[in-house]
Amino acid sequence: MKLGGRRAVVTGASSGIGRAVACALAGEGAAVIVSYCHSQSAAEACVAEIRERGGTAHAVAADVTSSAAIRSLVTDGCHRLGGIDLWVNMAGADILTDAGAELADEEKLVRLLDTDLRGTILCSWAAADELSKHPNSCLINTSWDLALHGMAGRNPEMFAATKAGITGFTRALARSLAPKVRVNEVAPGWIETEFARTTMSADYRAGVISSTPLKRFGQPQDVADAVVFLASNEAAFITGQTLMVNGGVVS
Repeated sequence: MKLGGRRAVVTGASSGIGRAVACALAGEGAAVIVSYCHSQSAAEACVAEIRERGGTAHAVAADVTSSAAIRSLVTDGCHRLGGIDLWVNMAGADILTDAGAELADEEKLVRLLDTDLRGTILCSWAAADELSKHPNSCLINTSWDLALHGMAGRNPEMFAATKAGITGFTRALARSLAPKVRVNEVAPGWIETEFARTTMSADYRAGVISSTPLKRFGQPQDVADAVVFLASNEAAFITGQTLMVNGGVVS
């Protein structure tokens, strides 16, 4: 197993890509904290799936917009796992469905910045000291491929600015924490999540597939596999980098 003996925290791990990442890390031997904010039942279901496959996992609630909650997550993770040497920031705000879709544009921007960008920064800062205590530690953030080359749609610049901020932070943090901790990010393209399946029109989906060189949507597992690679010793000489998981779309 590529990650045997590793101890990981994954934020935003109760559903979608985050859940796939948590399951993939556990499948490669890591003990995993499945961190969630809203859905305890979904997080517990993820934990149950991991345990059924022989892995080790615990569900822990944490709001990544709260410094106190993040510090508690680090403490709880260390207590449950005996330390943390892998941290994956996957938590993100939903401003496209349910109540989030009804927010005014400025409110959407505030929510994105607070959860995605500020949350990534706060989690990274809180985890840095613990990660630095252990050899081969790494931290992995989540950006967005379209932050680099833009897209059409309603106010996509909110997403682009937020995710580009994560990219800048990732590169700077990689320099700050080297050589003790490697810091990288994945940048997914269009991924077949529940949102993509239920909210995109057939024409929009066809357009996405047509513009993607590999002619399909990505799957959460595609992103999870990229995270496993960056967390493994196979990526031991890689830090400060963005790994695009987008089917070959280039700017």
